[in-house]
Amino acid sequence: MGHRGERAPCLLLLLLLAFCRGRVVRVPKGPLIRVVGTEVVIPCSVSDYDGPSEQNFDWEFSRETDFMRIVSTWDSTFTSEEFQKRVGREDIKLRRSSNDAVELVIRNIQPTDQGKYKCTTPSTDATVQGNYDAEVQVKVISDGLVVSGTKARSSTSLKLSEGESFKLRCSAVTTSSEHTHLHVTWQIKSGATWQDILSLTHEGKFQPGPGYEERYRNGDIRLDTGANDTYRLSVSQALPVDGGAYRCLVSEWVRGADSSWQKIQEKSVEIASVAIQQTALDVLVSTRNVSMIERDSLDLTCNITTDRSGIFQAEVMWYFTASPDGTFSDAQILLSMDHDSVVSDSTFISLSRVDRNSYRLLVRDVDVEDSGYYFCQAAVWVPLHNGTWHKVGERMSAPVSVVVTALEPDYEVFLNASKTPKFSDDPTELECRITNAQDSEANIRFTVSWYYRLNLRSDDVVTEELLATMDADWTLLPGDRSRERTRNGEIIFSKKAVDTFSLRIQWTSESDRGDYFCVISAWTRHRNNSWVKSKDVSSAPVSIFWAAQDYTLTVEAVRLKPFFVAGHTFEMTCKVSSKNIKTPRYSVLITAEKPLTDQSSTNGTTRIISLNQDSVVRLEDWTDQTRVDGVVLEKVQENEFRYRMYQTQISDAGLYRCVVTAWSPGGGGMWREAVNGLSNPIQIDFQTSGPVFNVSVHSDNQMIYQGELADLLCIITTEGMALEPDSPFY
Repeated sequence: MGHRGERAPCLLLLLLLAFCRGRVVRVPKGPLIRVVGTEVVIPCSVSDYDGPSEQNFDWEFSRETDFMRIVSTWDSTFTSEEFQKRVGREDIKLRRSSNDAVELVIRNIQPTDQGKYKCTTPSTDATVQGNYDAEVQVKVISDGLVVSGTKARSSTSLKLSEGESFKLRCSAVTTSSEHTHLHVTWQIKSGATWQDILSLTHEGKFQPGPGYEERYRNGDIRLDTGANDTYRLSVSQALPVDGGAYRCLVSEWVRGADSSWQKIQEKSVEIASVAIQQTALDVLVSTRNVSMIERDSLDLTCNITTDRSGIFQAEVMWYFTASPDGTFSDAQILLSMDHDSVVSDSTFISLSRVDRNSYRLLVRDVDVEDSGYYFCQAAVWVPLHNGTWHKVGERMSAPVSVVVTALEPDYEVFLNASKTPKFSDDPTELECRITNAQDSEANIRFTVSWYYRLNLRSDDVVTEELLATMDADWTLLPGDRSRERTRNGEIIFSKKAVDTFSLRIQWTSESDRGDYFCVISAWTRHRNNSWVKSKDVSSAPVSIFWAAQDYTLTVEAVRLKPFFVAGHTFEMTCKVSSKNIKTPRYSVLITAEKPLTDQSSTNGTTRIISLNQDSVVRLEDWTDQTRVDGVVLEKVQENEFRYRMYQTQISDAGLYRCVVTAWSPGGGGMWREAVNGLSNPIQIDFQTSGPVFNVSVHSDNQMIYQGELADLLCIITTEGMALEPDSPFY
């Protein structure tokens, strides 16, 4: 219950504030203390107003008398005569920062500018509420800030070696009548802009500039105050980035009426120009190029020369790369010795310090894989006052070429064709054999690579294509030319014996014709149990070629019975002959070209019955359901086929042909179409008006008496039609 009673006055206050809400014009809380001769900026803003979003502003000034008009955002005739020249020169101007805020800018403020400044906003509200102007007092004080460098001269030049220390001094003092604080910043300029190094702020705090935080924490960058208002910058272990121009930047600050800090002026003086000379360092490997035999020891020395004196330590790293064009990032670190003389561990390689400037690398029991380029990288380190070490120089030697010659085995390679094709799709088999092998100990193994080269009759150079290769563990790696066929089992690579490798093409195509050769590679086992190729020996090429001739196919159709009538059997044979086709088989299709009045086919040709290369018969477009068994196609012998059509009808009239396709065995037990042939036509033609008969009666007796037996012979002849023995007219 008590909480509800406490909440009532708050609600009443909120309602009162909402009712009294109106325009609010704001300027900074005064007095504003500014230094004579500096630029003064006084902001003014308005809020909680009605009307357009962009508001206008009028500024006026008073020296404890009436206000004089200075400048307006909307009335060009607003300015009093006293300020017209300064406004015309833009020594006094308005700078709009937003629709509801402006800044009054006064350049080179003078003691006569001390007084009250009033900012007024003309009303755009429906009702007059709130305040429409605000005033601020500006106090102008004399300039009491003095910033200077060393007493000897305004600016000095220093030349230092990398790692040395230096100190710079500047003096800053103020005699201001107000209680002001100084903000001192040391800056460096190595390019076009000044960069902060370290500051002592007006609040008494040290603030390192960007990039100097770690050096400040380590104590390498310090700012100390001394007698006679001096500020000393101390830099320990100078770096190359410390070279440039140095200046001392001092700003004067005063706490305003609102307790915030305000910068009232700023001055600077250039103190010195510092040049940092980097440490001279030269690194050289004592030996230029080295040639050696496998199992020997490689001995290289890295010599360091530097202009450093005093205490320093060298850091050495040995690198190896297989290519002279390799980048530093591609190089392999062999061994290293840091500035504390701690050496990284290795089984077959050692690094030792001969003297202060010489470091020896020893590689024992070298292999062919140790052939390459060796170089040495050295760095010089100097101690810092906090006990740590700082690197002042680094250099890399030129690479030294090392060639290790292998103890290679001696052998020859012979390639022969155990199977050669005579036709397309015949198999091809090549055997690559290692002969006369010597020094092929247990640390040697052999692999093969197969190559193909197109055989051209001209002098054009043809690049060989890799069919397949084996790596050191006998893993087969097919080339682009054979990858798909190898995956499908059409090409088989195998190792038949320790010294024999084979290549078999199951079904050789014309595109496989050309030269083939093999390359036998010898691999040597090294100390880390890896295998490294030591030798390649190529065979003489073997040519795979056969004369490719065009396929020919001849088909002859023969009608077995020269004459027949409707209702009889039509019979014809198709005899096939071919050339240049390996073990051909034939498929046969019987077609009929009907007269144009027959609409059974859109092109006038009807496919009747077919027999494929496997002797499977199929009715094609034969649609007479009453004569389903009325057509027969059969294979008489390998190259002869017979077609019969029973109970022929007038609608069967037309030209009959044999369409023959020759097939040859293809890859994977499939048949490949070789060539097509078309026979001569055999015509079936019926006389639809019927045949013409001639009938005559013949008797050997010219006179016959009653009661005698008469012997008469009836003779029937036709035109263009033969009568068969079982004919009803016979």
